[in-house]
Amino acid sequence: MPDIRGVEDVPRNEDGAVAREAAAHLDQLLERVTPQVGAHVGLTYLLVPERQVLQMTAAVGAPMRLARPWARLAMAAPAPVQQAVRTRQPVFLADQQELARRFPRASLAFPYAVAHYAAPLMADGVCWGALNLLWPGSHPGLSAGDRARLAESVRQMAEVLRDAAASGRPVHPRDEPRILASVPPRGADLPALDAERFTEGFFALDLNGRIVFLTERAAALLGREHAELLGSEPWDALPWLHDPAYENAFVAALFSRRPTAFTARRPDGGPLSFLLYPEATGVSVRVRPADAPAGGQEEAVELPPSAPVRAGALFHLLHLAAALTEATGVSEVTESIMDQMQPVLDAEGLAVLVSEEGRMRVVGARGFPAEIPAYFDGLPMATPSEGTRTMETGVPGFHSDSAELMRSFPRHQVYGHMRAFAYLPLTVSGGTFGCVVLGYTEPRPFPPDERAELTSLAGMIAQALDRARLYDTTAQVARGLQDGLLPRHLPRVPGLQVVARYRPATHALEVGGDFYDLIDFGDRGAAAVIGDVQGHSVQAAALMGQIRTAVHSYATTGTRPEEVLSRTNQLLLDLNTDLFCSCLYAHIDASGHRVVLASAGHPPPVLRHPDGHAEVLDLPPGLLLGVTGDAQFESVELQVRPGTLLALYTDGLVERPGIDLGLSIDQLAGRLEQAQEESLDLLADGIIEGARETADDTALLLVRCLPRP
Repeated sequence: MPDIRGVEDVPRNEDGAVAREAAAHLDQLLERVTPQVGAHVGLTYLLVPERQVLQMTAAVGAPMRLARPWARLAMAAPAPVQQAVRTRQPVFLADQQELARRFPRASLAFPYAVAHYAAPLMADGVCWGALNLLWPGSHPGLSAGDRARLAESVRQMAEVLRDAAASGRPVHPRDEPRILASVPPRGADLPALDAERFTEGFFALDLNGRIVFLTERAAALLGREHAELLGSEPWDALPWLHDPAYENAFVAALFSRRPTAFTARRPDGGPLSFLLYPEATGVSVRVRPADAPAGGQEEAVELPPSAPVRAGALFHLLHLAAALTEATGVSEVTESIMDQMQPVLDAEGLAVLVSEEGRMRVVGARGFPAEIPAYFDGLPMATPSEGTRTMETGVPGFHSDSAELMRSFPRHQVYGHMRAFAYLPLTVSGGTFGCVVLGYTEPRPFPPDERAELTSLAGMIAQALDRARLYDTTAQVARGLQDGLLPRHLPRVPGLQVVARYRPATHALEVGGDFYDLIDFGDRGAAAVIGDVQGHSVQAAALMGQIRTAVHSYATTGTRPEEVLSRTNQLLLDLNTDLFCSCLYAHIDASGHRVVLASAGHPPPVLRHPDGHAEVLDLPPGLLLGVTGDAQFESVELQVRPGTLLALYTDGLVERPGIDLGLSIDQLAGRLEQAQEESLDLLADGIIEGARETADDTALLLVRCLPRP
């Protein structure tokens, strides 16, 4: 008979029988299709939109210990089942290598040799959940018959869920998945007398990891009485097998249906070799003394003693580690925690608190009543609370019932808005700087395994947040340096309308060398200057400031454009720097209707005529500044009429991998032609926003000659 655990969790009301009947029908479809297509594990997930999570409601071929770590899947996570639901298309992965290629983070958290199939349960354009099937090892591909059977089963499952919802009695996911596959007793038919003849020991584990058979030789090798071991889990009964790597070998064998092995040392120092052979109903284990692993399949796993962390904790730790590697600043780390961890931790509320300048700050919160984070944000650290206690002591606090918190801190009655809390310190080598707060709407016992898991997760979050805070601080300094070297305001020059835009590089810690300037000559017009110092560093930014100052000084003496570039080139050579700089200098005489331009290896400007035609100006390119003292620069004089627009820019605006630079510049000219009636501010914003984000910073300077008053 199928295991009926979890059936109590189906909604019970006056129409509960109808809802339970629909849930049972869904289970029957899962039980039928899994063996039909040769899969060894089948799972059904139901979508919980308000929590952005997929929750497992039934499992075939997997015991509760294997199903529980993956019972809740955050929709934001990049993984096969979530991808199928997001795209509304099935996902098939033939083996572990394809999983690693398409979903590297998921393969890190699920490192088992299986093939995957995930399909959304769609009916009338609505996705109700997903079907997930696993095959051991690799799979050559679904046959036409299997694809037809899967499509029909998925259709029927979706229709069951749709019809139940339409009748007002929807099927909700169970609090814990129902395990449908029966688990027959093992060991009764094993040839115990024959097994005792071997010098090696043998024992058998059921799907839940309990010892259901063992020989006397195995008991002697393990160092315990036969009766003491029978019915126990070896990683619980034997402290020296408490490392999670050993239990993970059992989990890997069950998922992949392939033999796994490890070597562990007994308390007396003697090594034992374990070889695990998986079957449909459990795992058979051979154990024997070994000074070193024997055979090609056995692998020594020697790890230092550690806190007891179970398979579920390992999954969450690996998944969180993979997610946090892509986050940089505090806001990204916090958002990643909220999106990917809260749904699977079964906590209704999650908040991240830090201590800043003597006050408690809430850097992120989700799921709590609004008054809780609002109340604690800005609370002085001198005010007693569970958050300040956790930060001051670095000791986690688990409160199964919020009533005890209200008794300990009677002034904070907001604790009563939730029924249970976990306060987890964020501790790094420099001390505890904050805490993660989990809130629950029902009392929660917090067993030891869960406490260990949550504490481990908090340690990983602390490391990521500590790096993120340093990143934000360094980025703020870098941005401040960059902003201080660029002009705060451009002067107002009669006869000219000028706007400038600057977009930093996508890497916040890289200080760019792009610069621009507008120099007012009074009656003689003005000079528009733009340039780009090679590299992204503090040195590049400092050199940029020196070049901008030098150009400004040379220009105000009335020097011609080519001479300004020549003197600036000599300055770079005198500074003995390894960095080069491109520069474009334009002396604009609006009253005389002329512009004189000179370039030092800079991208060509674009000139839009009053009739709307735009052209890319072909200037003598010149060498980059700082290359050689023999560099010669030439100027070109053009006649301009009122309404003419001159666009100066740096290469970050037009350089794209795989795209010809000339084509990109022509596209910029086309954009200027299309913007006849647009204001300069809107035009500049559109050009900057239209350019895809790049690793280089970008500067843009637009100058329009105005008609005389």
